[in-house]
Amino acid sequence: MTAPRAEEFSAKILGLPTAFAITQPGRILFGRGEAAKAPGLIRAFGARVLVVHGANPARAAWLIAALGPETLALPCAGEPSLADLESALATARAHRPDCVVAVGGGAALDLGKALAALIPAPSGPLDHLEVVGKGRPLTADPLPFVAIPTTAGTGAEVTKNAVIAVEGRKVSLRDDRMVAWLAIVDPALTDGCPREVTLASGLDAVTQVIEPYVSVKATPYTDALARPAIGPGLAALIRLMQDEDVAARDRMAWTSLCGGLALANAGLGAVHGFAGVIGGMTGAAHGAICGALLGPVLAVNRAAAGGQARARLDEVCSVLAEVLGSSEAEAPAALQAWAWAEGLPGLAALGVADEDHAGIAAAAMSASSMKGNPVALTEAQLRDILAAA
Repeated sequence: MTAPRAEEFSAKILGLPTAFAITQPGRILFGRGEAAKAPGLIRAFGARVLVVHGANPARAAWLIAALGPETLALPCAGEPSLADLESALATARAHRPDCVVAVGGGAALDLGKALAALIPAPSGPLDHLEVVGKGRPLTADPLPFVAIPTTAGTGAEVTKNAVIAVEGRKVSLRDDRMVAWLAIVDPALTDGCPREVTLASGLDAVTQVIEPYVSVKATPYTDALARPAIGPGLAALIRLMQDEDVAARDRMAWTSLCGGLALANAGLGAVHGFAGVIGGMTGAAHGAICGALLGPVLAVNRAAAGGQARARLDEVCSVLAEVLGSSEAEAPAALQAWAWAEGLPGLAALGVADEDHAGIAAAAMSASSMKGNPVALTEAQLRDILAAA
């Protein structure tokens, strides 16, 4: 008998796809107290450091002080726009940094990641941004980038894209080389995060372990990260809505990290297909949009799916049902009801009017995240999701 070729062995015997890639930072540090190692590790990239921080500079003051006088700090007050990026880019290039460090939530990490990519670039952002720009690959290697998240949600510390708001849309600057050289995930930096931020970012984290697991681009690597994090992540978020809890903060930080690694390698789905359109239109917080959409998207996907896609969606709903104390069939609605009861706004409160639904659905059809959705949804089904959310 002829021995199977390597790809046949992989597909038929191990049950794996014939080939897949793994994109992740060169080094990841996870755990309480790991942020204390940041100054020494960052200095290895050079003395001239650019630090991007969130709206509250006090949360990054410890690091800026430790890095020394050749450090330049730039604020990121909210989700970055093209104008914000261009202004920060002019300042950053004049500083001539050896590396870029971002400390903060997903917005600060995105701006830092974009700056690390574009400081060495001979051209501007619009040459490289997707959808609204030319979408060209980077022609110069990015600067070393170090990511230190202070919220648990976006997983941006381990992804290969930066989200920028342009002309009412949120679009990505994307390149495999944009992945952080070093990511430091210290759950202690998320302690005391405001309740509404914890809820919205936590629902984003839960979304980002669900969507890669049901994605048509899922791999054994992403399954191993995403599937075990779904239940514990939601349970940790429920606990944090009751009281501050160190163990729950740790679990949420782990869920967020797993989601970032999973989405970087398996993509996302309809929740994020909508989120880029709605976020660009309304300016609403990304996590709040995802939280509002997750239950309705699960319900419509589950009703429309068959075969392996339906089996995976059923499995997700079973996990959610166990945590929420509902039936499998009612899990999407139970998740939505719980989020609303905890104060998460619906889409109408986030600035989405009924008359906007048709335009949002049409725009979302072409979003890159839709390519991973387990079902090819129609515009009518997308409008149903918006109505329910």
